[in-house]
Amino acid sequence: MAVGHGIGIGAADRAEEKDRPLWEDIRLLGRILGDTVRAQEGEATFDLVERIRQTSLRFHRDEDVGARGELQTILDALSRDSSLQIIRAFSYFSHLANLAEDQHRQRRSRAHAKARSEAREGTLARTIALCKAAGIGRAELEAFFEGAEISPVLTAHPTEVRRKSTIDREMEVARLLKARDTGLLTPEELAENEEAMRRNVLALWQTSILRGVRLRVVDEVVNALSYYDDTFLPALPRLYAALEDALGAEGLGGAELPPFLRMGSWIGGDRDGNPFVTAEVLREALHLHARKALAHHLAEVEALSAELPLDERLVGVSDEVRALADASPERSVFRQAEPYRRALAHVHARLCATAAALGHPDLCREAAGEGIEAYATVEALAQDLDAIHRSLVANGSGALARGRLRLLRRAVSVFGFHLATIDLRQNSDVHERTIAELIAVATPGVDYLALPEEARIARLVAELRTPRPLFSPHVAYSETTASELAIVREAAAARERYGPAALRHYVISKADSVSDVLEVAVLLKEAGLLRPLEGTLDVDIVPLFETIGDLQASARIMAELFSVFEYRALLETRGRTQEVMLGYSDSNKDGGFLTSNWELYKAEIALVRVFRETGVGLRLFHGRGGTVGRGGGPSYQAILAQPGGAVQGSIRITEQGEVIAAKYATPELGRRNLEIIASATMEASLLHGDDPAPRDTYLEVMEDLSARAFGAYRALVYETPGFEDYFWESTVIGEIANLNIGSRPASRKKSRSIEDLRAIPWVFGWSQSRLMLPGWYGFGTAVEGFLAEDPGRVEILREMHREWPFFQALLSNMDMVLAKSNIAIASRYAGLVSDRALAQRIFPRLREEWTRSIETLLAISGQATLLETNPLLARSIRNRFPYLDPLNHLQVELLRRHRAGDGDARVTQGIHMTINGVAAGLRNSG
Repeated sequence: MAVGHGIGIGAADRAEEKDRPLWEDIRLLGRILGDTVRAQEGEATFDLVERIRQTSLRFHRDEDVGARGELQTILDALSRDSSLQIIRAFSYFSHLANLAEDQHRQRRSRAHAKARSEAREGTLARTIALCKAAGIGRAELEAFFEGAEISPVLTAHPTEVRRKSTIDREMEVARLLKARDTGLLTPEELAENEEAMRRNVLALWQTSILRGVRLRVVDEVVNALSYYDDTFLPALPRLYAALEDALGAEGLGGAELPPFLRMGSWIGGDRDGNPFVTAEVLREALHLHARKALAHHLAEVEALSAELPLDERLVGVSDEVRALADASPERSVFRQAEPYRRALAHVHARLCATAAALGHPDLCREAAGEGIEAYATVEALAQDLDAIHRSLVANGSGALARGRLRLLRRAVSVFGFHLATIDLRQNSDVHERTIAELIAVATPGVDYLALPEEARIARLVAELRTPRPLFSPHVAYSETTASELAIVREAAAARERYGPAALRHYVISKADSVSDVLEVAVLLKEAGLLRPLEGTLDVDIVPLFETIGDLQASARIMAELFSVFEYRALLETRGRTQEVMLGYSDSNKDGGFLTSNWELYKAEIALVRVFRETGVGLRLFHGRGGTVGRGGGPSYQAILAQPGGAVQGSIRITEQGEVIAAKYATPELGRRNLEIIASATMEASLLHGDDPAPRDTYLEVMEDLSARAFGAYRALVYETPGFEDYFWESTVIGEIANLNIGSRPASRKKSRSIEDLRAIPWVFGWSQSRLMLPGWYGFGTAVEGFLAEDPGRVEILREMHREWPFFQALLSNMDMVLAKSNIAIASRYAGLVSDRALAQRIFPRLREEWTRSIETLLAISGQATLLETNPLLARSIRNRFPYLDPLNHLQVELLRRHRAGDGDARVTQGIHMTINGVAAGLRNSG
């Protein structure tokens, strides 16, 4: 952060000339931040920041052992006020360095495009080339897109620790960095650019990193919607256009693609463990979604009108467009010869009427006017725009049709009036209690909860056969039952108001039986979303299999479900397709990293087999988190690592917490990540065979490794006396639970048990202490035991790493998370455990397994060091660690004071600020 010193990049870091702009950006931002600290806090504070920075750099870069002790001495002597300033400085540097890295990724992507380099993995160009080389023709591609469904689903979870206020300022810094990259700015413009950057960094410094109060669910909705204006609304239509053009250029397309790629969201509909999601909240979330979509469409229609002042004396016009123009409220004499503009005025007026009808009259400056009808459906709006498109194409103005109109038509087909599909989610236990109460009231004497599974199924099927509702308006039901019924009724109303795409999925957490699915079917019937007389089901019922046991039983449960005639009949109205969600987070907490990944893979193999045997289409919904311990990692490799037949053109993936900002903060980042998901889904569906693995031996080896890893993990986490206390005292989990970073409680119940703890804070806590246990524990013991029986077995593991995408992705993700871990820092957190004997029993086990996992990973991959094959990430981590270590050190010291009873508000504030800073430095931390 020093002027002239940058971040202390050495000669080795300059070796890659292509990365020089990255280091220059980081140096610029560091210098601006340093100047801001000096100006705002004084020379003494700036000098202190610099001394800590340089000492930490000496320890990391020069391996100066003495520097570590010196750093500890400096940090231990800090006053409370000085500690806060140091935390802020190092936290903001991590945030700014992230912006520089994101900009550099975009820079490298543009450089490849300008140089016409060979298409890279995860690009549509490469995917199309691979399809063409494989002999996949136009008919096969059209069939793929006709049945495809791809959806990133945004979720709100307590790991995104930044406020929207700081995100907005950071995005402005990112925009200014991008402007400098053009190479076209004059010296005066460069100076203006830097001054603007300094203003934004100053605003960041003077803005609180922390929220004063806990977020409401509606606040989380608003935060997520902020990514639409700059990213999703412009990026998705352009991605479709690029794909259509690329297919056309290769002779593999030409027609417009169906809307196979859409956005989803859980924010406002996910009630599992979140008592603050109610029918009113769902209604408000849908209302805000519609506002965003309508505002976009209105602005685009208005802009399009300005672009199409075409004179009918100079260009032809179809009867369809002339009819629209004649119905237009536009009566200006200056527009009478401009039918396209008048037609668009009619569209705009009807959109204004639609906005008013949906509760957003303020989106238009003037009312729509008498006789102007709102669009009853989004399809009616699309038909008007299609008519304008056809007229332009037919009359020699095809180039105009390919501009803003093309993107608007695509936006209407993808976003409609609803913007994104909101999923409902609730825990099966809640459904069970709700159905039990409804049945008890409707049929006194029947205790549903006491019935065995077969009897439950029979009872639920009987309810599905009759249109008679269970609900009585003359009974006062419990708060839970009333709330659940209100939710499904609001869902039905939303589909009427905004169209069927507004709400299409109902996810069942903790699904472990057929009755869990049928209970939701009965609830949907109560709201008219399932109609027995017509035999129709309006919403996909999606069981979520989360624990190791649930994953192992998933195929059997689905086979039993498909044997229920009434349910199979309902699937016919859902395109004979069943969606199944797989939980990465809870399965990891339940069984550890290796076993979780393996059981997920095996579950997919078994599900593919069952679905094929029963003739039902499978769509998998992957509940992945940001960090490796929750299924995180590169999306492209993750999708391609699925077993053969598991993708089938359809996939939904959660995008959680801080990952949303990391992937979609800018249009370029968003476009790239959406392209990756689409490309990987195409490749997995069209180019990969149906075999689950290259060799059956691989499956046998993984089964062996998983059993060993599972035993090691369970022995530590669930069978070691006192481990629960060790976890709570050696991490910031207790403090995280009180941090205002999300609307959802940290635990499903008021309990300290690991079983009840949500998987997100479980992983987040280990990330903060730099141990990253959920991303590797058990692997070293598993491999060591496997090789102990025959050292020559290492060759089969190396072969699996070379030949099997699943095993490659597994080790690659573990490579990354181990590189981000730091056992020395983790040992300091172990020092927080009050029972020293407990700490001395557990931490050495953790350290030994950490060492084993690294050694066995390197032996299999053939690397000499972690991240040897990913030098850019290795350099990034190496440059980040000197800025993370002081934050971790101060966090430990502040935790010690806080737990000793120090009630100084600065202590609590400092802890929360270090959580923010460490999360920013690690990026994928929760």
